[in-house]
Order: sequence, then structure tokens, then C-alpha cells
Amino acid sequence: MFSKNLSVKRLYISTEDKTLVDISFDITNSTAIVGQSGSGKSLTLKAILKLLPSNLQHDFKYNSSFQLNHKDIGFIPQNPFTSLGPLTKIKDQFFCNKQKQLEMLSMVDLNKDTLDKFPAQLSGGQLQRVVIAIALSGQPKLLLLDEPTTALDKTTQTLIIKLIKSLQNKFNFLMLFVTHDIGSIEDICDDIVILKDGLIVESGTTYDVLKNSNNSYTNSLINSNFKNREYRV
Repeated sequence: MFSKNLSVKRLYISTEDKTLVDISFDITNSTAIVGQSGSGKSLTLKAILKLLPSNLQHDFKYNSSFQLNHKDIGFIPQNPFTSLGPLTKIKDQFFCNKQKQLEMLSMVDLNKDTLDKFPAQLSGGQLQRVVIAIALSGQPKLLLLDEPTTALDKTTQTLIIKLIKSLQNKFNFLMLFVTHDIGSIEDICDDIVILKDGLIVESGTTYDVLKNSNNSYTNSLINSNFKNREYRV
């Protein structure tokens, strides 16, 4: 049982004339938020990261066993090819000393030579491992993942998912995994929240929702194929 927890009592985001998000949910271990583009997934992440645009009105109430600040939150963005500075060596993209850098690279199965390389010299899978190492180097209590496997091929996606799960077991952080691809979270998230037009239409354990859902929107996500593009390995 995880000692950490986060309960979003209410997350309300709106423009002057339209509600964009109105939800509540709990994270006690690993939770996925799944929905199509425009469902409110990214706004939810931005609210937790305190990065909502200033033109939006919002109300964010939560209970947590830790503070939602930059020290306690790690973030893995969608595209590893654009999430690192292209003209900066990997060693200069960490916010920790070299010993910690080497320790984290070892945990994501990268060797020390990676530190002296530029992002363009690494594959997509290697870049995502670097991003994971950077995100976890501060030992966050909550890890936010924004479509972390979208820019990777199927084989590399599977390896990255297994890696993240093993690291969660090691470091004992909470995880909020945001994606449009409902299949990608089957082996990593215990619970799932289905989001549509800023509202929760279904939630529960991942197993129950994937196997027993009677919701037409959820089933459309399950049956959809979001993997039509090819990416660099």
C-alpha cells in the first residue's frame, strides 16, 4: 500500500462563457486519465503543474500527503525529440551532480557515455529514457506523464512502460498517466478515469473498465487505432 496519496476534490476550469473541465478523482498508486483530444487531459496536467493560461478561470481543491511544488512533482512530456535542448549535452540538462546523473542513467539502462552526447545523437527510446532519468533525479512524490509513448514505435513503447513501472516500484512515487491511447495503460495503471468534454464519463479499476465497460465512448476508445504513424526507434 502506498503511503502517499492525492485526492483532487474539485478541478474546475472555464473561460468566461464555457466550462472546460469539472472533475474530481483520486490517485492512490497509478491512475490514467484517458480521452480524445479536447477532452481536458492537458488542462488537468497544467492545473496540477500550476501552468494554466492566465485567461482561464479555475478552482483547484485537493488533499494530499505532500506539497504540489516543483520539488515533489516530476514531469515526462509527450515528445522526447523536442523536450530536451538540441544544442546542449545531456550532462548539462540534469539538475543534479554527476554522481547522481550516472546513478539515474544506470537505472534506465543507459551508459555513462550518454552524458557527453547531444540529443540528436540518441534514438527516440534513448531520449525518453534520458527524460525519465531527469524527471526522477529529484525523487518526486508524484510523476505526471503526458502521452509518454506516443512518439515511439510499438516495441519501444512496451519497453518504456515496463521501465516506468519498475521505477515506480523502486521509488514509490504516485503516477498520473495521461493519454488518448487506452491500450497503453493496461499494464501500468491500476485505475482509470475516462474523460469526455471536460467531464468524467466512467472510472474504476483498469481491469474492470477495459473488460466490462458498457459506456459507448469508452468502448470507442478501446476499439480505436491510434498507431498509424511510424517513428524513429
